[in-house]
Amino acid sequence: MLDKIKNEIVKAFLFDGDFIYAEPFGCGHINATYAVYFRRETKPPVRYILQAVNTTIFTDPQGLMENIQGVTSHLRKKIQEQGGDPQRETLTLVPTRDGKLLYEDSDGGFWRSYLFIENATCHQSVDRPILFTNAAKAFGHFQKLLADYPADTLHETIADFHNTVNRYELFEKAVAEDKAGRAASVEKEIRFFLDRKADGAVVVDAIKEGRLPLRVTHNDTKLNNIMMDNDTDEGICVIDLDTVMPGSVLYDFGDSIRFGASTADEDEQNLSLVSMDLGLFEAYTAGFLSEAGASLTDEEIRLLPFSAKLLTLECGMRFLTDYLNGDTYFRIHREHHNLDRCRTQITLVADMERKMEEMKKIVAKYVNRT
Repeated sequence: MLDKIKNEIVKAFLFDGDFIYAEPFGCGHINATYAVYFRRETKPPVRYILQAVNTTIFTDPQGLMENIQGVTSHLRKKIQEQGGDPQRETLTLVPTRDGKLLYEDSDGGFWRSYLFIENATCHQSVDRPILFTNAAKAFGHFQKLLADYPADTLHETIADFHNTVNRYELFEKAVAEDKAGRAASVEKEIRFFLDRKADGAVVVDAIKEGRLPLRVTHNDTKLNNIMMDNDTDEGICVIDLDTVMPGSVLYDFGDSIRFGASTADEDEQNLSLVSMDLGLFEAYTAGFLSEAGASLTDEEIRLLPFSAKLLTLECGMRFLTDYLNGDTYFRIHREHHNLDRCRTQITLVADMERKMEEMKKIVAKYVNRT
């Protein structure tokens, strides 16, 4: 692939300088990502991000890039109005030599490129609470800047991604079909999700009925999708915009808590180690509401604690659905891996239910409606 990049791909983009080399970059699991380096005569060397888009998952790469161009152009304008640095605070697309956002290679693959954001890091874990707070501020700022973006104009890059009603339908189908012959051994886990089926319709129905606004949502609000400044630890840029779609802000907030406020890894087998850390919940809530709070509706704020439970419930159900179907979607590294993942999410949901009143008090503490 590196030879193909050197001999074909880099020649298609408007890169500045003479190509030096390319190397695999980052920890992403979906798109193939490379850093490409260029030498310039009168300036220091420069590098860019080059990505091969995974069209198995993102079947409409043109629509995906229209989303990214629309959102980043909107962000760029807002950042400039506020006196910020748009080349550092949002992704900057590098066009092809014929002015397009994507290059289709000789094998039918699609490539794109961004300016490389220097002196910044994507952290893989919350080793200091300040990182979680700053990530929350960055995602909250992202929401605030996009509050007036027409979300209904965005393409749905993955259909029904957080449609929990649809996820329940797929789950019940997997239980009924029992393709891998595992349903009898996980009756307790199946019952856990079925007992909470009504929760799955809360946000979907509220959007449909107009009680919750349709917003631009990132849909993958993990810590490692924020570029953190190496000197200040501040979150400067939200990246990985492939799943930017119309949805609810509750999806982004809830998934951040599910992933970031857990005390254990997603596949931890010792469930006594799994809980939701209220301190981390408060750190994220404080950061998120400090930026996005004024742009949220009362109903969105009321449902923030519930959203953490909902997104955790949805994720656990997806793991169990895949386990019942024979582990065909999520990559596994050991026997019963998806079941282990499912059980951590069940444990988190149960812990959130116990702590829900405390979570509500924390949200109320940081709401400023004056």
